[in-house]
Amino acid sequence: MRRRRRKWKSAFGWGLAWLAFALVLFGLVDLVGSVLWQGIRSFHFSMLFEPTQGIAGGLENAILGTFELVFIGVVFAAPLGILGGIFTSEFAPPRLAAVIRFVAEVLSGVPSIVIGYFGYLLLVLHFHWGFSALAGGVALTLIMLPYILRTTDTSLQQVPLLQREAAWALGMTRTQAILKTVWRPAASGMATGLLLAIAIGLGETAPLLYTAGWNSNNPSLALTHSQVGYLTYVAYTYLDEPYAQARQLAYAAGFVLLMLILVIQLVVRFVVWRSAARSGRSAA
Repeated sequence: MRRRRRKWKSAFGWGLAWLAFALVLFGLVDLVGSVLWQGIRSFHFSMLFEPTQGIAGGLENAILGTFELVFIGVVFAAPLGILGGIFTSEFAPPRLAAVIRFVAEVLSGVPSIVIGYFGYLLLVLHFHWGFSALAGGVALTLIMLPYILRTTDTSLQQVPLLQREAAWALGMTRTQAILKTVWRPAASGMATGLLLAIAIGLGETAPLLYTAGWNSNNPSLALTHSQVGYLTYVAYTYLDEPYAQARQLAYAAGFVLLMLILVIQLVVRFVVWRSAARSGRSAA
């Protein structure tokens, strides 16, 4: 009797789990399928070479602005995150390393709209940068930084201690051991974290609404006091417009974003596969 009751409870639990999985999968497939179907129907290659004009036009300004914002974010976040991860893993005392990891976890959990409002108060108003590419890029830096730092730290932590001890036994300092032996096995994980952070930055909207503004023209060379367009603004704003052309432009922007993130994910998988293949060959 007790055994039969346990079987029923197990079956009920697995049933709930599969039901939850089916609901999540249905929502994901419906979302991606809708974006792909509507985006393919709305997208034209001429949109890549034509800026947005009112509620219609193309996406050239939004694509260039997105690349500019993400590039600025990577310029700041990549060195800070990688060096911070190296310091946390290799040089920081245990208590300080625990504090850095905790702060990174907290920062990664902060809602992006809070970071956007913080950027608006500090960068746009206090520093008088105005709505600009630099303000938006710094906001994306705060979002991407904890992911790069944590993946760098985790990748270095997975390198065996014996590899460090062998380098130290040969007379290398900690810095020399990191530069010559430790970073190579961890490089794929660090690259994966950087690419994932870029994908996250590509999909952000809320922080850019408060810092980058919006501009229908192509980005200029001015980093401050010059608003910039980006794809997520088109997808977020134009979808609620009552005009068919605006909704088509929103679906096309969502389709371009989805393709960019898909390419990044494929590159991440390729990097991980190459790393695993190299590890297998070196072990053999």
